[in-house]
Amino acid sequence: MTIEDARTGRLDLLLEQFDRAAEMARVRLAGLGDEEYLWEPVPGSWSLRRRDLAVTPRAFGPGEWVLDLGASDIPANEYAEVARQAADGMTAAKIADDWSVSVERVEQVLAHTGPVEPDRTPVTTIAWRLAHLHFHFAGGWEWTFGERRREPKLLVDFTPSADLALERFWELIDRWRDSVATVTDEQLDTVGFSRYPYGSDPDDPFVDVLAGANLELIHHMAEIALLRDLWRARSTTSG
Repeated sequence: MTIEDARTGRLDLLLEQFDRAAEMARVRLAGLGDEEYLWEPVPGSWSLRRRDLAVTPRAFGPGEWVLDLGASDIPANEYAEVARQAADGMTAAKIADDWSVSVERVEQVLAHTGPVEPDRTPVTTIAWRLAHLHFHFAGGWEWTFGERRREPKLLVDFTPSADLALERFWELIDRWRDSVATVTDEQLDTVGFSRYPYGSDPDDPFVDVLAGANLELIHHMAEIALLRDLWRARSTTSG
């Protein structure tokens, strides 16, 4: 393999993208304190909460602190994905199970025509975004490179400490990256190489799963960066 081939291989490109996104995120998260980490920009924000103070119906976590989560639904930006699943031969029942919704809800989405009205999604805290990423990558690693048996929602012990959350998160990200770097070209093309139960991973080639994981890191870290900007602006304009 030539140097040029190494630079343009699918895995190399995905790893390079991931590395650059992670490097930028580390810089943007430097100096994060507990108050900023848990800051709720607007009333009704989703965040981490003590279990006895949870305000959402499906808040989850194995310990004292849980991650807010609302009722199951198919968001507007995923209507096209549901249509793709149906076109690829998935039954309405399987799609419903995939999204944890009713078959009737899937049929409603598939029957929809015209523009899709954007979702009214909750504003989330930095703690929520970081915990969401941690949960996603912890589950992804367990069900791809791990034992493929542990419940993803019990893998991350959420914490109100920004320092501890970041320490644990970056350890996981390093482990994910090291494991991904060992993947072969054949495994990239293997459907179901990841068995992660929440989403379409078992039905997708692993190269698509990796691309989705990169996108997950990039877009949530961009949201966290914006929240940090808003926090600083709040500090200078609150008077």
